[in-house]
Amino acid sequence: MVGSKQTGGVPQQLSLGVSLRDDATFANFYQVPGDANRQVVTLLKSFASGENPEQVVYLWGESGSGVTHLLQAVCQVAEASGRSFQYLPLGELNVAEPDVILEGLDLLDLVCVDDLQLVEGRRDWQTALFHLYNRLKDTGRQLLLGARKSPRGLDLELADLASRLNWALVFQLHALSDADKLAALRQRSRLRGFDLPEDVAQYIIHRAPRDTRALFAMLEQLDRASLQAQRKITIPFVKQVLNI
Repeated sequence: MVGSKQTGGVPQQLSLGVSLRDDATFANFYQVPGDANRQVVTLLKSFASGENPEQVVYLWGESGSGVTHLLQAVCQVAEASGRSFQYLPLGELNVAEPDVILEGLDLLDLVCVDDLQLVEGRRDWQTALFHLYNRLKDTGRQLLLGARKSPRGLDLELADLASRLNWALVFQLHALSDADKLAALRQRSRLRGFDLPEDVAQYIIHRAPRDTRALFAMLEQLDRASLQAQRKITIPFVKQVLNI
């Protein structure tokens, strides 16, 4: 579990084996000029620091659109702002007892729940999240929800939770085009300290999974392999390391 240390009733150390990626920052999130995603990022920055009074925000988009990245970026800003927070990736935690996982989280400034679509078919998790939602609202805390489906697209047995989700401020993240993914890949390489040639980036884009999360993972793998082998990242090197 990830959280900043606080006193006065809030747990001094929160630990569930969940960690944030160091590169999951707003600076690393590629934004297309004029795209609606830029407005989402602007709002989330103020939300993360506590400057935005909005209490519940729901962010959704298809796999690889950047929902997880932005939820973790919000947590990074919350930590830098000295706020208490918790990041909950349900893909790692939904097999646990929800009441145990969510206990005491209403004492934190901010709770971020990722992969909310995984509560479909889990009445226990739906009920626990419904009560957490109410406790956070009643105490003026903030809740950020991330999912691959819109609130109305979720198949929930608990109508009360469905209605609460529809009250949230909802944003959809739009997936990048292939040209944008190429630009994002090259931007990410520069942030890692090297320049990925355009022909190499195109080679990867045309042969690798189109999911940006997978593309960035491949870039990280190439960076490590390049440093270890003391070689430049070329198309033959990409073929050798990634087998594509």
